[in-house]
Formats: sequence, structure tokens, C-alpha cells
Amino acid sequence: MRALVVERLAPDYAGCVVKDVPTPEPGPGEVRIEVRAAAVNFPDLMQTRGEHQHKPAVPFVAGMELAGQVDALGDGVTGFKPGDPVCGGGRGGMAQYAVVPAAGLRRKPDTLTFSQAAGYPVAYLTAYVAFERCARLQPGEWVLIHGAAGGVGLAAVDLAQIMGAKVIAASASDHKLEIIAREYAPEATVNVTQGFRERVKELTGGRGADVIYDPVGGDVFDESLRCIAFGGRILSIGFTSGRLPVLPVNIALIKGFSVIGVRAGEYGRQFPERGRENHEAIWKLAEDGKVKPRVDAEYPLSDWRTAFDSLADRKVIGKTIVRPDL
Repeated sequence: MRALVVERLAPDYAGCVVKDVPTPEPGPGEVRIEVRAAAVNFPDLMQTRGEHQHKPAVPFVAGMELAGQVDALGDGVTGFKPGDPVCGGGRGGMAQYAVVPAAGLRRKPDTLTFSQAAGYPVAYLTAYVAFERCARLQPGEWVLIHGAAGGVGLAAVDLAQIMGAKVIAASASDHKLEIIAREYAPEATVNVTQGFRERVKELTGGRGADVIYDPVGGDVFDESLRCIAFGGRILSIGFTSGRLPVLPVNIALIKGFSVIGVRAGEYGRQFPERGRENHEAIWKLAEDGKVKPRVDAEYPLSDWRTAFDSLADRKVIGKTIVRPDL
């Protein structure tokens, strides 16, 4: 089979190559998937350089999220049969076939395409844990969402509205904000390139945002401290800006806000029962047709570099998908 293999860790994806490798066999408790779609996430890019906290031993096949059809079952697997449409997290998604634990799979909702399903779990689970578990988001609260055009940001825009919040979508691109406004209709949008704190205060009647969702860090985090409401919650999702911000604790003391780190996967490991509830909740939203996961573009496996670059260059609105079946 053809697969995108990370043969060595290096900048600019220099250690990555599409090549023929043996088709993997499922072991006990595993399922082999004929992959129809694999999502591209920032951790995928980071893993090619060895910069992510999870460091698979090289060589490894890239791709942490996938969707496809069941091809073969390992010993002890029940609940699936060949041909079933499935999706979930795992490993090795950027290949024609992938072997993943059965426990990490679920049947693909009929409401989602394979590409939508491949890009769904990580982004929406992150947003759900952030809002439901960490921020205890309430209907009517103002939520400022940075990086709103990215995969995790757009999922947050979608989910916060479903939860009844008033959303301010923030981005550095007017073009992206126009698309978000047209397709998701948040309460407001704001371009952060000229500063945003005064606009956020204006929109919220001078109070500031009750919740700020920040996958960007850096200067965006710094300015967010100036437009958080008293008693508000800043959700630290990641640092796509490349700079880890530092919190002056005197500001937190004066304004009484909290900064909460969000790692959805680790939350589920620490609290397994709540972790299962989180997964059930997001998939129930998908099955009920309440969510609108957006696929920005699909690329064949041979064009994986363009797919990676589109994410690295911040060109994406929603999710980028690699299609091994193209």
C-alpha cells in the first residue's frame, strides 16, 4: 500500500516520503480500515519535526484522525463488520490502510461525509472539554474565539453557538471572517491585526468577554488580558503564534479571572468516565445534525505537502483533508 512515512525527524518535512509499505495486519482488539479521508492537524506537522509531546518512534505513518470503511478485524473485535463506515482517532491515517484499536473507532454518522468525519473528533472534543468541562459556559455569555478560522477555532464557534453563547469570532483575515460570518453567523467578528480589546469591550457593553478561547498565544494572549470580564475564564488551547505568553499575575489578581489549560485527551485519561461522556456528547451532536464541520480542501496523498503547507501558512478555513483514495 501507499503511505506517507516519516523516516526521520527534520525541518520542512525533509524526512517525509510517500512510498510503498506492507499492508498492516490487525492484531487482537484492532481493526484495519480502508482509509477514505485523513485530517491534517498541527500535531501532525509538529511530529514530523519531533516537536510534539507525543513522539512516535521513526519510521511511522503520519495521520492522527481518519475515516473509512472496515476492511478486516483482529481477534476479539465485536460490533464491527467489513464495509462498515467508521471514523475516529488513532495512528497511520495518511495511508491506503490503517490499523487502529477498535476502542478508538465508532460508526460514521450518516449526517457527515468521510472528510467531515475525519476532521471532527479532535476539534470538537477540544471545544467541548474547553466550554463544558473547563469554562462551564452558560447561555448568554460572551465568548471571544481567537483563530476562529482554524479547525479548533471554527469548531469552537459552532459549539459555543449551540450552547447558547454570544460569539465574537476573531481572525487576522477579513476574507476568512467574511466566510465565517456568512456560514456561521456569530454575533460579531473582529480582525485582530489592528488590536481588538476596545472592540470587544464595545460589543460587551464595557464588561469584556466572559470566556476567551485562545489557540494562538503570544500577542493575542497579552491583549486578551485587557478585555476579559471580571471573573472571566481564559482557555489556553495552544500556541500557534510560536510564542509562549507570560501572565502578569497582578492583572489576574485585579480582574479576578482564571487561566485554564485545555488538553482534551489528557482530560479523558485523568477522568475516564467523563472522557467517555465527552465523546458521546459530541457524537450525539453530529448524529442529530446540529454541528457544521467545515472541510476547506481535499488533497490526494501524492499532494500531501500542499496539504501540510496550507495549514502551516494559515490558509485554511476549517479542516484540511488528505484523501488516500484519490
